[in-house]
Amino acid sequence: MHYPHKTSRIKKVRSVGFRARMSTSKGRKIINRKRRLGRRISPR
Repeated sequence: MHYPHKTSRIKKVRSVGFRARMSTSKGRKIINRKRRLGRRISPR
């Protein structure tokens, strides 16, 4: 049985984490967009 490729948590956090987003201007735009949306409950 073959298992799917498991990326390390450190690598994932370094590429898509909060600090990785804040380090670039585009990333900050993503964060602000998410903040504007807030923690809305998505209607199903």
